[in-house]
Amino acid sequence: MENEAPKKQKTSVRKRADEIKDFRCKNLIAVIEDPVDIKNIGTVIRNVNALGVEKAYVVDPRKALPNDWQAMRERKSLSSTSVSAVKWTFVKRFDSTEECMDHLEHKGFVSVVTSPHVKGKSNVYLHDGDFTKHTKLAVWFGNEKRGISETAVSRSEMCVAVPMFGMIESLNLGTCSGIVLYEVTKQRREYQSQYRRARHKGKRTRPLPTVIPREQE
Repeated sequence: MENEAPKKQKTSVRKRADEIKDFRCKNLIAVIEDPVDIKNIGTVIRNVNALGVEKAYVVDPRKALPNDWQAMRERKSLSSTSVSAVKWTFVKRFDSTEECMDHLEHKGFVSVVTSPHVKGKSNVYLHDGDFTKHTKLAVWFGNEKRGISETAVSRSEMCVAVPMFGMIESLNLGTCSGIVLYEVTKQRREYQSQYRRARHKGKRTRPLPTVIPREQE
């Protein structure tokens, strides 16, 4: 009898993992560049997990995080602020923007950055952007005070801005990542519900649902 609760918990976790499998956005990475507050890292990881983003990368020149993902999962500061999402989301850290960009480009990822208008770059408002044309996409979020770096901008395909209409035209890192990733994942989930990529390119014979069906009571 004592082992029944752990078994039920494992069964429940496995069931949930099976339910969300087809709804996760494959080959989509959220990148946090040089965050100052570790609480914001946890918040972004929570958004990443909740919205079905595959991975989170952190450019961490101050070495606030351990290199090992397992060690990150055991960090109370990350576990509490991410509401345990760090346990279910793969997180990788890098020492510099250049190192992270090199890694992404080597893996075939195209980067876009969240930033206001930058002269000489392709600039779009969030709702006007097409986030489905690249199979592998990395979405960058900048430092809480300085924003995204010139290095990240120069090596990205476009700058994406969230339209704002208030007296205060700025959003904190957690809010910005939630808004941007919601739109990006919505587009990519709708696309992958209709089309296959990689070795099985083409339209699906039977589209996937765009939301997880609720159990019938």
